Amino acid sequence: MDSLLIYSPKNTPRLTYVFKHICTRLLGMPIAFTTEIPAFVAHAGPKIWYGPSGQGNNTFYIKSHELLFQQGITDIEIRVRPWDQTVGFFATSPDSSLPFDIFAASFYLLSRYEEYLPHVKDAMGRYPAAESLAATSNFLNQAVVDIWAQKFLEALREVYPDIQYQLPEFEIQNLIDVPQAFEYKSKGFLRSFFGYFSDLFRFRFRAIARRTRVLLLLSKDPHNTFDWLAEVGKEHQVNYRCFFQVGDYSRDDYNISHHKKAYRSLIKSAADYAPVGLRISHRALTDLKQLKEEKRRLEAITNRPVACSINASGVLNIPDILRALVDLEVDENYSMGYSDTPGFRAGTSRPFYFYDLDFEVQTPLRLVPYSIAQTALEDLTTEEIETLVKEYKSGLMNVGGSLVMLMRNDTFTLSFDNRFWRTLYTQQLTHE
Repeated sequence: MDSLLIYSPKNTPRLTYVFKHICTRLLGMPIAFTTEIPAFVAHAGPKIWYGPSGQGNNTFYIKSHELLFQQGITDIEIRVRPWDQTVGFFATSPDSSLPFDIFAASFYLLSRYEEYLPHVKDAMGRYPAAESLAATSNFLNQAVVDIWAQKFLEALREVYPDIQYQLPEFEIQNLIDVPQAFEYKSKGFLRSFFGYFSDLFRFRFRAIARRTRVLLLLSKDPHNTFDWLAEVGKEHQVNYRCFFQVGDYSRDDYNISHHKKAYRSLIKSAADYAPVGLRISHRALTDLKQLKEEKRRLEAITNRPVACSINASGVLNIPDILRALVDLEVDENYSMGYSDTPGFRAGTSRPFYFYDLDFEVQTPLRLVPYSIAQTALEDLTTEEIETLVKEYKSGLMNVGGSLVMLMRNDTFTLSFDNRFWRTLYTQQLTHE
């Protein structure tokens, strides 16, 4: 069958970007574009008319919002309305085949258009989830772009029942953030001394005993859970990757030195069982020279190019840090989520390419969003956490989505308090 042909009065980078994402990357359909009406009329295969007015016949028509034909950033008035079991915005017209321009709406969310607009950041310099359109309109817990793609496919198949498509399979991916690889080991005399003093001052005698056993090599460091992750990954088919920090010690970045032999050995060992990425330090988020140095350090340890990264503490300054990663030829970044609330920051559960609104260009940097961060669940009970994970899992299964969860390595420390997390990891976050 021929490609799905898309007519528009003008072809723009925005239009090409979002149609390729929804039609090709999410639905597996080959597509082509034209601005010529005779070529559109002559096309014998499936086709879509996308523009401010229709062709006047039974062609699949979507009344376009002006967003995909604009350049630059303006404050757009958005009215979110119910649409079956979900929502939509950028309403179309009665003669349109869809009640909303899902392509313009998807572009608004994927490009993080609202994060280019003036906004107040939180104390750590993060874009607050509460300011987002998804939060204020109560659809943050839905991967609306993925849902819209399914609804678009259903409508298209009513007109072209033989259209070729291939839906993505549901998948689960776990991100292991490593702010501290060791709790006690390899921290040097001064840090160990002050650690003992702090524990003694707070009457934490069990911590003193644990620290002593680790330093005397009588037991394993509690934060070193990577052997357990590797064993579970193999036994239960868990898909995970680890992000190690190799920045300099500071108030915000307090891992041990990347020069420490034990730390370097740990990173190399972890890389034998799962992909390893760079946890970008707080300083490197605003210092390109430091970011380049941290990338070089990790590559020297693993003897592999750094292909993926995540930002410390959920800080994602769009577009600056993403442009820096493009310049350093890092393939993927896993920071598209909120560290203080569950939800879909970009309206999707699936990877997408960073579109730079200032330069109106799709970049080669893939953004892999996470929907649940462990740090966003601290006020929930174990029952509420389990229910939330199951609800997200069920919803994403229906649209061929991807459940991506962000946790820390110390989550799986062998203790009574962490039994729940180990059970959740092995029973709910596997492909078995």
